[in-house]
Amino acid sequence: MPHGHVEPGTGSWTQSLDGPLSLTKFSVNPADNNVYLISGPDSSVLIDAANDAPRIASFLGDHPVQTIVTTHRHPDHIQALSEIAAATGARLVCGEPDRDSIEAATGTSQEPVWTGSRIELPAGAHLDVVGAVGHTPGAIMLAYAPDEGPARIFAGDCLFPGGPGKTGNAHDFASLMSDLETKIFNVYPDSTIVHPGHGDDTTLGEERPHLAEWRARGW
Repeated sequence: MPHGHVEPGTGSWTQSLDGPLSLTKFSVNPADNNVYLISGPDSSVLIDAANDAPRIASFLGDHPVQTIVTTHRHPDHIQALSEIAAATGARLVCGEPDRDSIEAATGTSQEPVWTGSRIELPAGAHLDVVGAVGHTPGAIMLAYAPDEGPARIFAGDCLFPGGPGKTGNAHDFASLMSDLETKIFNVYPDSTIVHPGHGDDTTLGEERPHLAEWRARGW
């Protein structure tokens, strides 16, 4: 079975993170979007309220949601955002350059973040925000580096098993590759787990040998 595999619309998995935190991954149709829920004793952080609000709500239950992070502005990643935001009253966060587009599409009010920002997690932990220009102007990745165990990158649609996310031209491709190399591959070790916006997980170690191949392949 591939790393971190979940069946669209039905499957899910939950695993322990550092301390009292746990991570749940599940997929929502129709575009097989991964949704990630990082939970602590008293609250949780949701990454990408993509679509299928009832399914997302079923995972949230009565557990308070302190923050909903949207990784980028594409429609398949925001279709349930307004409904889940209204139901939870959570703080809403997205990459600064994508803010206007997300607010216009969802009728929500977003707090803009970018590289260097932090998103607080339950139990005193945090996610480091990594801006990556290319898939969209304001796409963000989220890095979790615990005291014990592997680091994790919640990559949105910036990085997948087998290459970077889709870009529309050579300039955007070069920008995304540069951000991936300088902000991710040059910073985090091979053991780092990559949780993408669609499909199975991978690690930086599995992908690192192919960086030159990706650059040569281009967009």
